Formats: sequence, structure tokens, C-alpha cells
Amino acid sequence: MANIKYLFISLMFLLRMVHTKSRNAIYPLSEVPRFILMDNEVPWDYNLPSYDPPEYNAKSIFNQPWADPKIDDVNFNPKYNEIDGKINRKSHNGVYNVKNKTPLNPMGRTGIKGRGRLGRWGPNHAADPIVTRWKLMGGDKVLNEMTNLPILQFCGVQRRDNGQWALPGGMVDPGEKVSETLKREFLEEAMNSLEATEEQRKVDSEIVENFFKNGVEIYKGYVDDPRNTDNAWMETVAVNFHDNTGEILDKFNLKAGDDAKNVTWIDIDKNLDLYASHLQFIEKVVEKHKSHW
Repeated sequence: MANIKYLFISLMFLLRMVHTKSRNAIYPLSEVPRFILMDNEVPWDYNLPSYDPPEYNAKSIFNQPWADPKIDDVNFNPKYNEIDGKINRKSHNGVYNVKNKTPLNPMGRTGIKGRGRLGRWGPNHAADPIVTRWKLMGGDKVLNEMTNLPILQFCGVQRRDNGQWALPGGMVDPGEKVSETLKREFLEEAMNSLEATEEQRKVDSEIVENFFKNGVEIYKGYVDDPRNTDNAWMETVAVNFHDNTGEILDKFNLKAGDDAKNVTWIDIDKNLDLYASHLQFIEKVVEKHKSHW
């Protein structure tokens, strides 16, 4: 019975975050409009003869070492739903369908076909570290006046591409373990390791390495990302790293870098406007720590 309840809760969580931001009117950083879809028209099994979305493949992804070739490249023979060399083409949500060499978004239509701004056809794997601490004043937890629950803070970064606040995560490199991606992305985006001195980078890496040994997986699966298309989509593994006293995180030398232009500690509240599905991930962290929402 407990397993059935867990599956039901997971399904409801997934349904809440599917294809809201993935159906924005205009595809990000373009002038390409999406085909307008009603909620009931999203599933592939819904008969929609009029569905003829525009195709968009950003020029910025062509000939990039981290991106797939064009779908019609005669030398491109991807092994979908498998580990393809060092590239993970498997989905956290199970087997997805492939039609005419083109993978289909397992969550349904998005109103645009092609690859958009994503590097891989099919799933594009990311990892998101959710680094949290209690909001303290004089050594005591600060309580919210309305809920009388302690306020949790997370380390957030402001994205360079759209100005939205987000988790300091990023893409999993080919052959890289998710645990390594979590540390690397946090160091690059929240501690600017790419521009740090060798000495500072060594100190920061050691602190993060030790702190990231005890994480709790919060979510693994599909992400409602505005870059998603009918044929390419984001998936992630979100892991919570919590410092109950704040003493460890006080040693973190926060400095925005790489894809982030700002970094700060953000009070967690249900009214936050965060990138993609990040607020839903944080809500699960709130449930875990029984903090203010």
C-alpha cells in the first residue's frame, strides 16, 4: 500500500510540472512561435490531425563538440534508449518512442519540433544541487510570522541567458557521473572556479567535495524546461545538500561564474519565480525539512 501511495504522489508531482513552461508562446531566445495546444491535446495518443508545429534548430548548436549532428546526417546513427558510447540516451522515465529516426518527447507535444537550443536529440541530462541552510538570527532559526515554521534558504544563481533565478546546476558531460556533475557545476556557477586561482580552487574543491558526500536525492526525471521540444528535452537528478548548523556553508566562498551572473542565499517561499521546474524540486526539500512554504 505504501508503494502505491508513493507512486501516486510521484505521478501527481510529475503531472503538475509537465509542459507548462515547455509550451511558452515563443521559443526562448528566438522569434519562433509554438503551435498552440490545449492541455488535453498534449498526449501523443490524442488524435490531432491539424498538428503541424514549426521546426527550430538553433544555429548556435551546430558543429559544437557537445552537440549531436543534424538528424539527417548520414553518419549519425544514435542508439536511442541506450548508453551510446559515452553518451547516455536513456530516459529516467523509461523507454521513449522513436519515429523516423527522431525521438518523441515522452510527455507529449510541446508545439515545436526539432532540437531547439538543446545539444542532444532525445534526453539531455543535467544535475541540480540544492544546497540549503536555515535562516538564522543570533544563532536561532527565524520563523515565518504566518506559518510559524523555520525559514529555509537555498543557494541560488541568476542565469545570464534570461535573468531568472535558478539552482546552480548544469549538463552532465559524456561519461561523467552525476555526483561529479553536481560538484563541478556548483563550483563553476556558485564559486566561480573557472576564474579562481589554483590555490583558491583547491581550497574550494576540498570543501565542496567533503560537504557533497552526504546528499539526499530529491528528484530524478523529466524537467518542464522552456527549451524542450517534441524531439529533445531536459531531464535531471536533483540532490539536496543541507547544513543544519550553517557552519560549513559559512566557509563557502560564493562568487557567480560561468553561466551565472549573480549568486546569493534565497529565502524559500512558495511564491518564488524560479527557472523551469526548480521551485517544484525545492518544494520537496521543504517537505523533507518541514520548513516554511
